[in-house]
Amino acid sequence: MYDILIAFAIVSAVGLIAGILLALLSHLLHIEDDKTVKAVRECLPGINCGACGFKGCDDYAAALAEGKAKPNLCVPGGQAAADEIGNILGITVEPLKDVVAFVHCNGNCEVTTKKAVYEGVKTCRAASQVYGGPDTCRFGCIGFGDCAIACPSNAICMRDGIAHVDTSRCLGCGLCQTICPKKLISMVPQETAAVIMCNNKDKGADARKVCKNACIGCKKCEKTCPQNAITVVDNLAKIDYDKCTGCGACMQSCPTGCLKKVFFPNLEEDFGPENL
Repeated sequence: MYDILIAFAIVSAVGLIAGILLALLSHLLHIEDDKTVKAVRECLPGINCGACGFKGCDDYAAALAEGKAKPNLCVPGGQAAADEIGNILGITVEPLKDVVAFVHCNGNCEVTTKKAVYEGVKTCRAASQVYGGPDTCRFGCIGFGDCAIACPSNAICMRDGIAHVDTSRCLGCGLCQTICPKKLISMVPQETAAVIMCNNKDKGADARKVCKNACIGCKKCEKTCPQNAITVVDNLAKIDYDKCTGCGACMQSCPTGCLKKVFFPNLEEDFGPENL
């Protein structure tokens, strides 16, 4: 019994000494938080969406304080956050372009069909790994809503088999774009007037076989556009938004109607800040 008490006392003493040493080392080696990092971090919304290219707001704030990142990369924070960060760091901030997410697919249930019945995990990523997904169009929206789950502002819903974005809620963070296995979601400028509702890169005849709304790469829009804002690459029309004026010539010439006119409201400009 005496030996046990001695062993217990020794172990307790060692633990106590180790605790005291750790406390002293923690105090001596403590590094004060960088005040600049703290100030910058307070300017960020804290969504940790990753749109800036960093893991979260903390990492982005640290990179900004070290001069390793631009101050206008936080899309949810917008121009206001960028300006505040610029003031703290004493640097000039480039104007931030407002963007919204857009789903380049109009392959709803009425114009496309299924090639198989999928019974696996109900995620777009999982389904896309099984022969490209259950739909006949291998480029289109699978419709299981990975993007909707990822969206921090609940701006995406699934309707008629495809994803739809409520641009009045969209933060422009780009998480939906990153997670979509088909890469059919892109961030487009808020002032965009025309979009292409297709992502199919097959030749025209093959594209039409799987979706009646598909782009057939006929180049009529390319030839019609007075601003040379449209080019057909890999059998699919692409719009240069820096050149597009929204004149509508391409939409009138498109035989399948995959070119659409759109209006993405800027809430503060169109409805006033009192309605935000």
